[in-house]
This record gives sequence, C-alpha cells and structure tokens, in this order.
Amino acid sequence: MRSAGSETINILVAPLDWGMGHVTRCIPIIDQLLTYNCRIWLAGDGTGFRVLQKEFPQLPVFSLKGYRVFYQKAKRNFSVNILSQLPRLMRTVRHEQKWLEKFITAHGIDVVISDNRFGLYSSKAYTVFITHQLSIKTGLGTWADHLARRINYYFIKKFNECWIPDYQGENNLAGELSHPSVLPLNTRYIGTLSRFKKQDLPQQYDLLVILSGPEPARTEFENRLLKELADFKGTVLFVRGTDSPLSHEMHHASIVNLMTSASLNEALNASEWVICRSGYTSVMDLVKLQKKAILVPTPGQPEQEYLAQVLQRKGIFYCIPEKDFILAPVLKQAAVFPYRFERLAGSASYEEHIKELLEKVRKRLQK
Repeated sequence: MRSAGSETINILVAPLDWGMGHVTRCIPIIDQLLTYNCRIWLAGDGTGFRVLQKEFPQLPVFSLKGYRVFYQKAKRNFSVNILSQLPRLMRTVRHEQKWLEKFITAHGIDVVISDNRFGLYSSKAYTVFITHQLSIKTGLGTWADHLARRINYYFIKKFNECWIPDYQGENNLAGELSHPSVLPLNTRYIGTLSRFKKQDLPQQYDLLVILSGPEPARTEFENRLLKELADFKGTVLFVRGTDSPLSHEMHHASIVNLMTSASLNEALNASEWVICRSGYTSVMDLVKLQKKAILVPTPGQPEQEYLAQVLQRKGIFYCIPEKDFILAPVLKQAAVFPYRFERLAGSASYEEHIKELLEKVRKRLQK
C-alpha cells in the first residue's frame, strides 16, 4: 500500500495528432503536473510528437500512431471523406487500447490523460479525456450531428473524467460545441487552457502569421498568404507550423517552421496583429493574451467554421472565410472590430482540477 503523498504518481499524457492545438494545450497541464513532482511519459505522432520532444527534452516521449485524418477542402466532401476513413480510424482506436494496456503494465501508469484519443481508457488506471467538442458539427444537418454526438459520448463515458477546457455558463468560448443540451455525468468544466502569459513588450512585428492544421489546407493557405504579403509594407513574422519544405521564397518577412512556447509567447506579445486559423486552442491562447486577431477557419471543417461564427457574433474575434480573405481590406475591417474580451468569465481553473485529480488518485492508490 502506498503512503499518502509519498509516492510519485506515474502519468501518461497523449494528445491527438490533428493539427498542433491538441498538443500545445497539453503543455500547461504537463507543466502543472511537473510542479507536483509527477513522473510523466508522453506519447504522440507527427509534428506534435516533435513539438513535445522540444518542449520537454527531459521527459520520455513514445511514438503512438496518430489518426492521420486527411481533409478535403470542399465542405460538401467532408462527410464522405470522414466516413471513408472510419474503418481505419476504428482500427487505430483498437490499436490504442492494446498499446495502452501494455504500456500501463510496463511503466506502472496510474493516470492517463488523453486529449481526444478515444482508445486511451483502461480499468487499470484513472483516465481523463480532454475535449471542447461535446457536440459534433458535421455540416450534414441535425440528424448527423446527433448521431456523431452519440458516438462521441459512447467513448467519453468510458473515461473516469472528461475535462472541458471552457467556461461554464453563457460567457463561454465554444458555444454549443462545449455546451450541449445534455452532458455526460463525468464532465468537468476546467476553464481555458493556454501555455502563454501576457507580457508588456515593445512592438516588434506589425503582423504575426501562425499556421497549423491538416494538409493540404495548411499549404494552400500558406501559398495564398505569401503572395498577399508581397505587397505588405510592415514587419512580418510567419510561423509555418510544419517542417516541410517552403514552396515560395519570402524576402521581406521572417519565416520559421516551429517555435518553442517561450519564443512564440514573446512573438505574440510583441505583435500588433495575428492571423491564424480558428482552431480552439489558438482561440484560448489569444484570449489569454487579449490579442487582437483575424481568424480564418479551415475550409471544410464545420467545427472551425461554427466557432468562427460564434466568436464573430459575440464580438470577441474578427473572422472571415478563406475564400473572402484579401489582406488589405481585412486589416481595415479588423481595425474597427470591438474585440470584447471582457465578456468572457469563469471561476474554474485547470490548476484546481489537476490538484483534485492527484488527490483522488492518491486515495485510490492507498486502497
């Protein structure tokens, strides 16, 4: 039997590989766990896997095959695209389950924190599922949304807890995505997650571009932005969010592939404007910094398109479809947008939930 407070808690943290958001929003959770001297293992795939290695070089990182979903740009192809990949996705979920059972036994894992990886639940450990998307926007209508939510809930209920990174109540970020009419009993609102801190820095860049997300949409938008920026007279930092080769040369902007959290934190605080996707983690980061931004949802992703509509309607961020994006007029329109960050409020904090989680696990380990 373990004595209370004396035994190190062993934790596996594994984010999904769809874009950078799932990885980067796990960073503040990992940082907080380290303050409690937890022993942590990380698992991932793709670019996110390499980000975790750079961010936490002292922690063991294991390769865990990702879902590797490929999006079509056209919205009308979204359903066919996802449905065609379902058999492979379910095989990946089954692979996760088998992999996790072996990993728990090999490393004595007490807690598993999964960011949107459906197969990482087990009776051998206390499992936490992180998602802001309880309701699924399929773009196919109400019937399809309800079906997708039922499947989503089927997996969520297999975890001990589901953490929702948003505020409870009306003053929230994600609208119906995180506030459906019915919630699973194991859900907890933990407030927003961000790896960044607001700093008072002199302005270094007029414009900071941050790209991420699935291909080919990321590269297509990158090429379009690089052409638009050719006529921009201000200072630009372009963060590509990938280590793939650059297809266009850019002489009047600073271009980097990936940045550490500390470097990107400084760049955000030192920039007047930000252009990025309306991915939920990016939204949480920008809210934390109260940074004026122009959000361009990924074409063919109903979740990002819905989130952009919610944020635009609430006056929190200026959002525009990629097909309508023209840099010069967009900057003028964004300059008169209200950016009402004060409308967001909530008392929940992920720090408190992590503390409660560790207390629960210690009690379980004493039995």
